[in-house]
Amino acid sequence: MFETEIQGISLKLVTTPSLFSPRCADPGTLAMLSCTTFSPGDKILDLGCGYGLVGIFAAKVLGPECVFMVDNDPEAIRCASENLVINNVEGATVQVSDGLEQLEQAEFDAIRCNPPYHADFSTARRFIEKGFNRLKIGGAMWMVTKRAPWYRNKLTGVFGGVRAIEQTSYFVFDAQKRRYSYATGRKGS
Repeated sequence: MFETEIQGISLKLVTTPSLFSPRCADPGTLAMLSCTTFSPGDKILDLGCGYGLVGIFAAKVLGPECVFMVDNDPEAIRCASENLVINNVEGATVQVSDGLEQLEQAEFDAIRCNPPYHADFSTARRFIEKGFNRLKIGGAMWMVTKRAPWYRNKLTGVFGGVRAIEQTSYFVFDAQKRRYSYATGRKGS
């Protein structure tokens, strides 16, 4: 277990060595959270939640009923569920899902994601394309990575534009959904 504080909110987090950033809050995730805000009533998805840092922070700000957390690793989901209890925000939806495949909810105001950018881009591509389809018009996908060119191009191709914020050695991307179909002309499904 480790403790961290984000924007004045203290969190205690249980994790395991097999999960991403098991000893402390990931600097990239913290960079993303420092650039984003939550508005009352927002419906938030923590895509690839790991042990739940983003979703638990969102649940503290918005209330757990507004937060959905998914990951393909059952161990991550176990830790995220335990961390919701430890941080007194039980009630967020937490489920095993391969990306968005098993998640039925849509019409999110925001998706927050720290994709596995050290692997190939297939997971990030799927997160971006399928995430676009789950956002409501006006909703935003926020991603953090160290690799700017591919993400800038992919998010622009799907969303029609993206804002990039350089934060320490990371790039935080904010892509707004302004239409129902991909900017490249392909229909969103």
